[in-house]
Amino acid sequence: TLTRNRMTVEQIYGDGSWRSSFPKSPENPTWGAIGKNMSLNNDVTEKDGAPAGEPTELALYEAALNAGYDREELERETPRITAIPFDSERKLMTTLHSSEGGVIAYIKGAPEQVLERCTTTIEKVGKALELESILEEATRMANQGYRVLALAMRQFPERPRQVLPEVVEGDLTFLGLAALIDPVRSEVPQAVEDCLTAGIAPIMITGDHPGTATAIAARLGIIDEEKSLLTGKQLAEMSDDQLSEVATSVRIYARVSPEQKLRIVKALQAKGEFVAMTGDGVNDAPALKRADIGVAMGLKGTDVAREAADMVLLDDNFATIVKAIKAGRRIFDNIRKFIKDTMSSNSGEIWTLLVAPFLGLPIPLLPIHILWINLLTDGLPGLAFAAEPAERDIMRRPPRPPQESIFEQGMWQHIIWVGIFVAALSIGSMAWAISRGVDYWQTIVFTVLSVSQLFHSMAVRSETSSLFSIGLFSNTPMLGAVTLAFALQMGLVYIPVMNTIFHTQPLPAFDLLVCLLVSSLVLVAVEIEKWLIRRGVIYKS
Repeated sequence: TLTRNRMTVEQIYGDGSWRSSFPKSPENPTWGAIGKNMSLNNDVTEKDGAPAGEPTELALYEAALNAGYDREELERETPRITAIPFDSERKLMTTLHSSEGGVIAYIKGAPEQVLERCTTTIEKVGKALELESILEEATRMANQGYRVLALAMRQFPERPRQVLPEVVEGDLTFLGLAALIDPVRSEVPQAVEDCLTAGIAPIMITGDHPGTATAIAARLGIIDEEKSLLTGKQLAEMSDDQLSEVATSVRIYARVSPEQKLRIVKALQAKGEFVAMTGDGVNDAPALKRADIGVAMGLKGTDVAREAADMVLLDDNFATIVKAIKAGRRIFDNIRKFIKDTMSSNSGEIWTLLVAPFLGLPIPLLPIHILWINLLTDGLPGLAFAAEPAERDIMRRPPRPPQESIFEQGMWQHIIWVGIFVAALSIGSMAWAISRGVDYWQTIVFTVLSVSQLFHSMAVRSETSSLFSIGLFSNTPMLGAVTLAFALQMGLVYIPVMNTIFHTQPLPAFDLLVCLLVSSLVLVAVEIEKWLIRRGVIYKS
């Protein structure tokens, strides 16, 4: 998910020198054997008239084809008999082919695994293998970010009776090293930076050489210190408790088998971390199932991995995961805003209806007024919260603890104080109107309560940023909903037919202006609350 998965063979090491390409040369046994190994030892197939397969094998196949080693032609001369597939324990793949002299086996895999099984080289038959110098060369290339494979072969006078790794993959002849490059996706470095800014720690788990993994991780910004790396061999020697102690500081796991992914997930969860795990193979299924969020690859993932996962990534791109995190945070924020707005409004209605009689005042609202407020004043702006864009700091916040209630971070306090404040404004305007002896006092309290909720809907579009900094037009559906609700409210006040239905009366211009000014105090109060939050005075976590 971090790279383009379109690998290319950059260099070949055969006779002691690196080359960006190699010739089809019958006179040179090294290059001929390397070309045949790269062409025959893979499972590339044809799909829609073009080669298709695993990126590493496809790169080797195409490099050999470009050098003149055509697999169809070679398979007519040396057809495949059988194969020993690659597995994460051996880190090798072997194919056996018929030849004039008997049977020839071509092997490719991790340099340390191949070289320990080699006893000679094709150019120095019978001489001691210079193991250390070859391994140093492989390590040097890996440290530059190359994926390095070792190529080898073995000849048999006849087909082995048992085609087993311990029988076939021994006493090998070393052919050379192939260095491949897997270009990093251009969007991934920024996605990794976004993760780190958002308090999410990206961890690379790979079967590659530690040097290769470190070089790529440093290029992506995942690590800047080598001590953040742990190999599969080191992991196997650690107890679960030991792994749990270091798991939160490790950023790269190299030469790791898929089975060890499950141990890594458990170790992180034991330290209280919320773990998202990606995978594509059958062996990844247990880790995907155990992770808090299992993410399977949709393009190259197996059916088993997709079934075990919670989410399937259709484009196999890490940047898409980061976009999904941002989208998830935005949705969660907007749900909070909707709940905050609706419950604050209902709280204001409840306090108004409950407190007014205790103060010796008449019932402030009729049932039809309450239905109108819940349907229009709450309903229209509530729907518009779905269109609220992500806040500017959405990917600069630390992750929310999974066990945290949705009413945390000051929401329940906001609901209580806003409800009381709106009720105070409504009852105060009601008392003011009654003291003046006007008979349209109920229309005044109805208008104040309705319009104050519209101001509140605009105010809570952001939990911390001022409405004036995010802009009135950044959510046009909200602006339209508030404008429409206000227009309908004015229709109830000034249209005669609506006066009859809703028992309202037209308000003089002065009284309407007072209602609007009193209602706008809700916006002022919420803006003051957000100002205090930004300065860390209230609701500090």
